[in-house]
Amino acid sequence: MVNVKWYISSNFTKSFLTIFLPFFLIISLVYLVKISSLTSKIQINFTELLTLYSYSVPDIIFYTLPISFVAALGNVLLKLSQDNELIALYSLGLKATKILKPLLLLGLLFSLLLGAISFLAMPLSKQLYKEFKTTKQSEAKLNIIPGKLGQKFGNYYIYVKEKKDDTFHNLVIYNRTKKNEEQFFSSQEGKLNKKNHITSLLLNDGYGYTYTEEKLQQAKYKSLEVFDTTQNQAFTFENIIALWSKATTDIKMLRRVLFFIFVSLIPFLSVYLVASFSMINPRYQKNYSFIVIFFTTLVLYTIASSLEKWGTFPILFIVLIALFFLGRWLFHKRVSRYF
Repeated sequence: MVNVKWYISSNFTKSFLTIFLPFFLIISLVYLVKISSLTSKIQINFTELLTLYSYSVPDIIFYTLPISFVAALGNVLLKLSQDNELIALYSLGLKATKILKPLLLLGLLFSLLLGAISFLAMPLSKQLYKEFKTTKQSEAKLNIIPGKLGQKFGNYYIYVKEKKDDTFHNLVIYNRTKKNEEQFFSSQEGKLNKKNHITSLLLNDGYGYTYTEEKLQQAKYKSLEVFDTTQNQAFTFENIIALWSKATTDIKMLRRVLFFIFVSLIPFLSVYLVASFSMINPRYQKNYSFIVIFFTTLVLYTIASSLEKWGTFPILFIVLIALFFLGRWLFHKRVSRYF
């Protein structure tokens, strides 16, 4: 029986990797495009791009692994059936329930892995992603392009005619402080300063104007420092226990927990359901592999989505018990009572 377990497990592994790796690469490309869009807001190099991608890996695995497991399970059982290898095992006296045990164990291990990813790895990676993004935004150098309109410095709009070395020449700054009050500054030259993660613009030799409906005020200055008041606050890391304890008071967080639990259990719950229609006698039964995989995945993810919107723990418990015993009943009715 040890050799049979190894044989079934090795066939499943080959089928799983064949399906999982393309899924993983396709979703990875989507995440890389999403991450690369950040370059319009912050400056990141290739190494930092890979670092951000690594923070997305738990999400990619969590959403691709259950689908890959269901597809691989259906494919390997149908392949063994069509090649008459399951029939050969039946003729040697092995029951269908014993043949399915290695796959049940794999389903349980995959479910435990998904549980660890969803409740440990994903929250940590999301916080690391946000911390990295916040840090880069606070450290990012303001890139003011000479001759370009619509550039912002904090709450101010800024126009620069030219730039030589690190000094800007002929600057114009506009700010609307209130509905009927506007500020306008012009300067011969200016320079960016950065100290203690606070960015400021030091202006020299210019004029400032404040306009309201009643009056126009003018001021001449020798030196004026404009601060960027939109600096990001430091990111605060939250431990896992404190994060998930919010589910006791936050209904949205609670339903997210239900979603994670159900999706994590999809590999284990799907074994009997998929095997009921995949362990067939090819001489008398037709191959419905694509239909089985599609409808099993559709039903399970529809339930998961419903739990995220309207679920409670009693509903989750009832659904899990119902799906497990439905799978056992279908497996007995279609497979185990014959083989």
